[in-house]
Parts: sequence; C-alpha cells; structure tokens
Amino acid sequence: MLHVIPLGGLGEIGLNAMVIACRGEMLLIDCGLMFPPSGTLGVDIVVPDFTYLRQNASLLKGIVLTHGHEDHVGALPFLLNDVPVPVYGTRFTLGMVRNRLEELGVEADLREIEPRNPFRVGAHFTVEACRVTHTVPDAVGYIVRTPEGPVIHTGDFKLDPDPIDGLRTDLERWGELGDEGVLCLLSDSTNSERTHETGSEREVEQTFERLFRDVQGRIVVSMFASNLHRIHHVLQLAQRLERKVVTMGRSMARNIEMARQLGFLPGIHDALFVPLDAAPTVPAGRLLVLATGSQAEPRAGLSQLAAGDGALRLEPGDMVVLSARAIPGNERAVSGLIDQLLWRGARVIYPELEPGVHVSGHASQPQQRRVLDLVRPRNFVPIHGELHHLHRHLATAKESGLAPANLLLAQDGDLLVFEEGQGRFAGSVPTGRIYRDRFGGGVVTPDILQDRTRIAETGLIVAALVIDRASLSVMAGPQLTGQGLSLDEQVLLPRVAEDARAFFLEMSPQLRGDDARAREELARAVRRAFKLYTSKRPVVVPMIIKV
Repeated sequence: MLHVIPLGGLGEIGLNAMVIACRGEMLLIDCGLMFPPSGTLGVDIVVPDFTYLRQNASLLKGIVLTHGHEDHVGALPFLLNDVPVPVYGTRFTLGMVRNRLEELGVEADLREIEPRNPFRVGAHFTVEACRVTHTVPDAVGYIVRTPEGPVIHTGDFKLDPDPIDGLRTDLERWGELGDEGVLCLLSDSTNSERTHETGSEREVEQTFERLFRDVQGRIVVSMFASNLHRIHHVLQLAQRLERKVVTMGRSMARNIEMARQLGFLPGIHDALFVPLDAAPTVPAGRLLVLATGSQAEPRAGLSQLAAGDGALRLEPGDMVVLSARAIPGNERAVSGLIDQLLWRGARVIYPELEPGVHVSGHASQPQQRRVLDLVRPRNFVPIHGELHHLHRHLATAKESGLAPANLLLAQDGDLLVFEEGQGRFAGSVPTGRIYRDRFGGGVVTPDILQDRTRIAETGLIVAALVIDRASLSVMAGPQLTGQGLSLDEQVLLPRVAEDARAFFLEMSPQLRGDDARAREELARAVRRAFKLYTSKRPVVVPMIIKV
C-alpha cells in the first residue's frame, strides 16, 4: 500500500510539499513557502503546517528537491530545525538552498544528485531525477520507484524545444516509464488554462536584442533573481553592447555570484560589473541595470529607482523592462510602479505592451496533454495550482483518455491510497498554513492577524491613568495617545479623555486596587467615551500607573 499526501501546493500557488509513504517510511518532495495574500499585515512568508511530519519524524527518510525556487525550497529551514533529515538536490538547487540555510543559521545534510542516476532513500524508495526545462537552472522532476509501482512527479516544467542551456525536458525517459507502466503521474498544473504553446526562452532573447539595440540612455531590466537563464543572456547582451552592469537588490547580486562560482554563467567576465555607488559615473548609454522588484516589492531595487531614492536616478531616454508578469494579487501595485517609472521620464516596457519580454516557465495545456499521452499513467493527480488550475488539468487528462475512476482531484491534507494499481481517498492528515516572520522565529497566529486587522481598520489608543497608591484616587489622566486615527478623531481625544475619566470614576475606589480590573475598566471607559463621538471602536491599550 502506497500513500500520497499533499501538505501544500494543491489549492494555491506555492507551499509545494508532497509526502510519499510506504511500509513505514516517508519521502518528502519539495518544501516550499508562499508569499502572504493581501490583508495579512506584518507577515513576510507563509509555510505549510508540518505537524504531520513532526508527529512522524522517525519515518521521514529524506527530502528531494525539484528546483531552487522559494515556493519549492523556502520552508526547508522551518522543517529541518525540528526534523533533520538528508536533503537531495542538483548542484544549483543545493547552492540556492545552502545560501538560505546559512542566512538563517540552519545546518543540513545536503546531498548532490545527478539526473538519470538513481539513488536510494530509505529501504523502500529508489529515486531518479529527470531533467526538466524551467526558468531556473538544474531543475528536475522525479521518478520514485515504490513497492506498489513507479510514481512520476514532474516538478515545475515546460517543453522548450530550444532552451538557453540546451537541456530539454527528458521526455524520452518519461516515455520509457510509460512503456513500463506508471502507477501515478503527479503533474504541474500552473498553466492548465492556457491553450497556446508556452513560448521558448529564445523569444525573450530575440526581443531583448531588438529592444536594446538603439537605446541611447540606461537600460534597466527587472525580473525574478532566480531566472538565471534570462539573466545570463542579458549579461551576454550587455557584453556585446559594451555596457557595464550594475545589480540592484541583494538576491540579484547573491544569485549571480553563486551562479558564476558554480559555473552556470559561462563567458561572463569580472570587468563587466561595476558597484552601485560607481554607476552614476558611467555614461548613460553604457550602463545596464539588473534589478529585483518586478512585483513592486517596496524595498526592491526597481522600487528605489521609481521613488528616486539613492545615487542612481532615472532620466528621460532611459528604458525600463519588466520581464515578468504580475503575480495574481499584485496587479494594482505593479500598475502603480509603472506609473511612477513613467513620471521619472523613462520608457517602460512590460508584457502587456511587448509580450516577448517574458515567457512562462510552465507547461501549457497542449504540453500537459503531450506528457499525459506519453506517460499513460494508471492514475493521475494534478498538482501545483489553485483549484481551477487542477480542475482544468483533470479535464485535459480525461480528454486524453484516462478513465474517470483514475482521476483524483486532491487538496492539501488529503490522504491518497494506492493499492493493486488503483488510487482512492482514505481520509486526511493535519495541514494548513503557518504565517511567519522571515528572519524571526515568531509564528503569527490567526488571533494576532485579527488584532492587526482591527488596529488597521479602527486605529489604536494608548490610555495612561495615574492613581494614588494609598487612597486609590485618580491623580491625573487618562492621557490619550492615538495611532492610525483620522485628523478629526485626533482632535476629539481631549474631549474623549474627559468623558472617559468620568466613566472611570464610576468605579469604586476599592475595586481600583485590582490592577487587572482597573485596566479593563479604563479600556472600557475610553471605548465608551469614543463611541459618543464616532461609531468606531478603536483598540485601547490601558496603562495604570500607581504612585
């Protein structure tokens, strides 16, 4: 009997984490995070709830990683602290992971693997990586051989006939497994609703060459710092155009340095780069800027340029290229960023104006169908996507001839059982989302989020009241300090303080001796007084000072 248990990634973009369990052993494929939705104030990242893995820590024999994107590896530090197991990945993937773990002071047993070279994890899993094309180097999917039969996990992939690094998705190997017989296919659903072929990265290369050729001012290119294939051909193009390159954004500089050390950016010379503080001395027509911030992140390099912060300033004649589509939910922020850049006088190019400045790293519907036809799995589970993506991928599988009984629409926490070639649902395991600060250890609970939302909506008042320790009479206050209040509400605070004092004095002196009760009554008095002038009920922080 084989169990497949998604802990994340089925119902959202990100949080990718898939457990495969058999005969008392577990294997985890990917360990990703997601970035918080709007409204989760003060939250930097979201990670899966790993309660199930912690409860079964002795059974987990290893973690295999498909590639180095945060939505596949970013939660590793938060699991490895509690469940230290070997982590397997390709050279570049482990390079990205190592940087992240060192940044947070987490030690790990990292083991480098090569595509098409099978390795054992525990006693019951033989794992083989298969090369796939994606937006980050060294990406792979996995063949996991189990006592119930082989399982294919595609990871994030697309079918690019002419990838930048020349390494195409290994359809030949998947086809061989299809001839052998595949128990279950777990396949990337991100672009399941797109009916046209996912474009080749060569299209972006050709578009950049056309756009950059006649620019007289600076060229600024913003993209995800992990898109090393695209970064490589931008750097190559800069060398041919005799432009110096400056990086803006810590992750951009770090990833380029790591990729050069590992040999993933061949032909790029040290002399190409100049430090940011020296960039203003380079003639505008001889400078290219690689910047983070294509999603309008407030502290990223492109946002600094848009705001006019720092030594490097945009001028008329400069060209800014956003080489990424806005992530769903970021559209308004990205639109505002584009407007800021235009006010600076720059020419701004983005995918809606020039589709060739970005292509996806995920297989579209016709490419997904090609994989289904090639693998011909007994069972199919769509993964990596929101519910509508999974639904559409399931429909594609049905159109490819798979029997409805073998199409399994799973969600996070579902327990799938495979026995004698047939898959079925058999309950669920604990799962969910944990909201965290990226660099701290603190978990942001739903109650904390609710408090933050309330403060954001209604404002905060700190009320300080001085009481005589001996007589318990009110000596001064309450003094009210407001945060997040409107100007009109700030003006009301002295009147609110007077009324709140009167309400508090209704409390008998004997009861004021109980500090907790006195604080509770002070908060209630301030809210009651505030309500006399407005319908709002702000959060009140009471302070009782006894002298």
